[in-house]
Amino acid sequence: MSEQPAPQAPQLKMSVLAQYVRDMSFENVVAQKGLSSAEVQPEMQVQVSLDARKRPAEHQYEVITRFKVTAKNKTDDAPLYLLEVDYAGIFHVEGIPEEQLHMFLMIECPRILFPFVRRIVSDVTRDGGFPPFNLDMVDFVALYRAELARRAENTPPADKPLS
Repeated sequence: MSEQPAPQAPQLKMSVLAQYVRDMSFENVVAQKGLSSAEVQPEMQVQVSLDARKRPAEHQYEVITRFKVTAKNKTDDAPLYLLEVDYAGIFHVEGIPEEQLHMFLMIECPRILFPFVRRIVSDVTRDGGFPPFNLDMVDFVALYRAELARRAENTPPADKPLS
């Protein structure tokens, strides 16, 4: 008597087709006011938001990570700089059940993009005359759960402060 092989779950196929800066802005308030960056002690605040959308091509999605980094002077709370960067990736994703696709796009894809965003933030802050700012790791699972909770409460979206 031969046993029937168990039906196999579809194989996950995922590839990064492209990644790029969609939008970026760096405002150096210290330079605009004519101060020296040696006179300041930055206190950082980081806000992160995510977006994902289907592209016209089959199995393709664009995932956008938005980071807003605000630096204020610890001594007088004066703004030092503001960095906003939207970093996106185009992903080809197959084999994910429909009910898990959104979670995959909002957690796994940003994890792949994060090291590149981190490098951009570090380079831009350094090139802007400040010590390079290295983003702390982002818990995309917690960010996703917080967004689900916010949607369940039906409250308007807001960027989530991470520090």
